[in-house]
Amino acid sequence: MDATGLTSGTVYPALERLEELGFVKSRWESTAVAHRDARPARRYFELTASGTRALADALDRYPMLRAPMRESER
Repeated sequence: MDATGLTSGTVYPALERLEELGFVKSRWESTAVAHRDARPARRYFELTASGTRALADALDRYPMLRAPMRESER
């Protein structure tokens, strides 16, 4: 959400759709860790192999989706 400026009401439904399509998988962190840090448990999302392929295909098809390289990355 920080990177896009989008709200959780936009981001999480999109991530859940991507999970239904098999492009990402999610897991909840341990409640013990969240409790220790006095916050709600976090949900972590990870690209699957098919998600990685779909992303590569989308970036090939739509090169403007690529983020511009920072000077330090060149």
